[in-house]
Amino acid sequence: MQMIKLRGKSMSILLTSVLSLALLAGCGGNSSSTNGDNTAVKESNKGGNTSQGTNAGTEEKTGLDTSKKVELQFYMLGDAPKDLSSIEAQINKMAKEDLNATVKFIYTTWTDWDQKYKLLLSSGQSIDLIFTADWTQYQAYAKKGAFLAIDDLLPTAAPALQQFVPQDMWDAVKINDKIYTVPATYKEYVTNGFVWREDLRKKYNLPEPTDLASYEAYMDGIKKNEPKMMPLSPNGNVRENLHDLYAALHGIVGSPLPYGVGIKYSEPSKAYLYWGSEEHKEELLTMRRWQEKGFISKNILNTKDTLQAPIIVGKAATIFGDNPTRFNDTLMKMKAAHPDWELGYHPYGNTIGYATPVHPIHNGFAIPKSSKNPERALAFYEKMVMDKRYNQLTQYGIEGKNYKVDAEGYYELIGDASTNGFTREGMNGWAWRNPEFMLFDKSYDGVKEIFDELDKIQKPDIFTGFAEDYTSYQAEKAALEQVEKQYLYPLQAGLVEDVDAGLATFMEKAKQAGLEKIQAEYIKQWNAYVQEKGL
Repeated sequence: MQMIKLRGKSMSILLTSVLSLALLAGCGGNSSSTNGDNTAVKESNKGGNTSQGTNAGTEEKTGLDTSKKVELQFYMLGDAPKDLSSIEAQINKMAKEDLNATVKFIYTTWTDWDQKYKLLLSSGQSIDLIFTADWTQYQAYAKKGAFLAIDDLLPTAAPALQQFVPQDMWDAVKINDKIYTVPATYKEYVTNGFVWREDLRKKYNLPEPTDLASYEAYMDGIKKNEPKMMPLSPNGNVRENLHDLYAALHGIVGSPLPYGVGIKYSEPSKAYLYWGSEEHKEELLTMRRWQEKGFISKNILNTKDTLQAPIIVGKAATIFGDNPTRFNDTLMKMKAAHPDWELGYHPYGNTIGYATPVHPIHNGFAIPKSSKNPERALAFYEKMVMDKRYNQLTQYGIEGKNYKVDAEGYYELIGDASTNGFTREGMNGWAWRNPEFMLFDKSYDGVKEIFDELDKIQKPDIFTGFAEDYTSYQAEKAALEQVEKQYLYPLQAGLVEDVDAGLATFMEKAKQAGLEKIQAEYIKQWNAYVQEKGL
């Protein structure tokens, strides 16, 4: 294993392989009203080649009717950046001139986002654009008709975007041979890896976290030497931030894999029942041990903070799992306030032995069936991707206020995460990244090196193309979700003293909710997918 040290940013990264099971989720600050800033986004070549749509705002789209002024409802996941109102004001000035439209960016916050997302798509509320991903169940929602097919809209509303996205990516996001989302084109690994305070590891001569045993040993050392610091930084979403990460380290595919079904990457045709198994029990016993050692907060199920915030301010020493890009973002924000601190990173692939690059489904935007302005929505989204003015403003904020570009072309945050109202990718705009316009801080060179290493051991993502159809067990699915929250989450957080009894109770309640019916149908659909794809 090899450690890379980036001078000036003091970053420590272990270069190994990584498993693509992580949820790419980020966080900005709380939304607040600010005065609109009329500063124009500076047009320069520092953001990349401007050949793709830099002046797209002056182009006319044959057949697109813009005679009626409309306001688009643009729904985002997570927390809004503090400077959103000034960014939105500038975007609306351009959009009104280019498309006779304005837009309202609306955020769910990260608190119970999944329930809010489900409500948004089931209520009939007018929504023009909404974020999609494998972890938001794009495949299932598309199969159930929640989104509009955009195949016929693209040539009229977004012809440049249609050409920009490679055909194999359009094909990869199709459900029932129709396109329901616009995929991101930036190739990356949104895979998990251990994150830890490297300066503290050196100070106390602790082991480098490379697997569960060494990670636990590191947390033991933190608990002993820094008793006021939490060894682990999870939050109330323990399914994603504890269970899914544990499963990833054991080669289980999915992001996340639902209903207690287990599928190993090495044996995709052999789906099995994970919940209630000895393997499942070992996971729960591990979390109970971590709870007893004081690694996990007893108030974890009520914790609403992001995983990254406690690391940035020094309240916690590790994140169980995060992806390389978000790790770098955490590092950048931490170093801005504490230049002498260091973070280490080790991809899970060192244990698993392979890496899967992000699937095109992972980041996208769809037009819900409730949209009143589908053509204009798609035309506006084309601007977000293809027009450098829209793209860089919504990805980085206002140049000179939120960021600057140095002589070498590197992005620099002005101030730090607590004083800056728009950090890098502050709108969580992962889906409309355009590689030609992207700005990177200097420390991101290390992330690119990780990606280069992972390219050497990459394997295809065999799971994300699977589209579940839960029509036949929708009622049971809803009932099971409530059982999980009431009986499984406390087990996954290590809060249940008697694991055997707690697991038995959960399994009993889950079966009463219809678990066996759900599992049987899900595995049937998975087996058909495996046969179709020749896995």
